[in-house]
Amino acid sequence: MTEVETYKGDAYCVKCKEKRDFEGTVKISDSGRRMAQGICPVCGTKVNRILGKKPE
Repeated sequence: MTEVETYKGDAYCVKCKEKRDFEGTVKISDSGRRMAQGICPVCGTKVNRILGKKPE
């Protein structure tokens, strides 16, 4: 069983046009980048944040 990496921070919501704090999970995109995906707590739109490389 693999452990799911979580992220707690902020991301830009395109619907609200503001940065919002959110909690989400870290996923790997098709291009190999790490990104956090979650839900905007105000409007419910999906928000994404591109992350850096995983610290070793």
